Amino acid sequence: MKRFVGLFAIFLILAPCGVVALAQQPPKVSRIGYLGLSFPSANVARIEALRQGLRDLGYVEGKNIVFEWRWAEGKPDRIPELAAELVKLKVDVIVTQGPALNRPAKEATSTIPIVMGFDSDPVGNGIVTSLARPGGNVTGLSALFPELSGKQLELLKEIDPKLARVAIFGNKNEQANARSVKEIETAAAAFNIKLQYLDVKAPSEIETAFRDARKGHADAMVMLSNGVLNPHRSQIAERAVKSRLPAIYNAVEWVEAGGLVCYGASIPDLFRRAATYVDKILKGAKPADLPVEQPTKFEFVVNLKAAKQIGLTIPPNVLARADKVIK
Repeated sequence: MKRFVGLFAIFLILAPCGVVALAQQPPKVSRIGYLGLSFPSANVARIEALRQGLRDLGYVEGKNIVFEWRWAEGKPDRIPELAAELVKLKVDVIVTQGPALNRPAKEATSTIPIVMGFDSDPVGNGIVTSLARPGGNVTGLSALFPELSGKQLELLKEIDPKLARVAIFGNKNEQANARSVKEIETAAAAFNIKLQYLDVKAPSEIETAFRDARKGHADAMVMLSNGVLNPHRSQIAERAVKSRLPAIYNAVEWVEAGGLVCYGASIPDLFRRAATYVDKILKGAKPADLPVEQPTKFEFVVNLKAAKQIGLTIPPNVLARADKVIK
């Protein structure tokens, strides 16, 4: 009995210490790998949207989450190596910057969850089995680039009713490229517009593409999704304006860099929504059970400054539909 009382007394003395020790246990810090094709400076809006989305969900960098950033700096051949680095670090989740990153990330790991910031066509590109049931370890957002390509040509025709020849700046290494071209071809046939496809797979080919567009007597250009050229938005937008070539792009980043007009899914909004996937996965959800979601916010932005430089008057009915007008 005395032994029991003694042990009980020791327990009472030590118990508070145990409680304090438990209370002082640091919170779990989750590591989020971010895989980017270009440079941080070219993706400020996307990064901040992801961070803000996580902050809205209660995450604080350095306290309960940390980022492991990996940037290919415009060199696609580095992507597999960088993806392997994140896998070796055993991060809790990998977030990818865009379509060119999704397959290399998927090939690097079948166990670490991957959240696509967006993909041009996740099913068509073979990244997921279906939007409703992705299967595997990848989920995230779709940007619907191919589906919106035809509409982009329609908008160019509205802006310039005399439009007869259009150059398509594409990249055959982008898997959704072919489907985007088909959508544009369908729209072009309805408007009797002739198309000129220009394959631009590297920054060094930009000037050649513009020369070829001039030789082809292009009246305007459509810029398809091209992760390799994303860091060179300003150069391309400026070259299009100097060539007096009305151009339409798929993201507002291009118009903010000096481009004429854009129509497409709001990329920052997709990255903000990607944060909800990260949150659910960190709380135990499996990517295979999280449906891939489509855009809910679209942006049609017109740059009147670029229009003036080109010598183009945007019709009032087109301006009236713009979500934003840059003057």
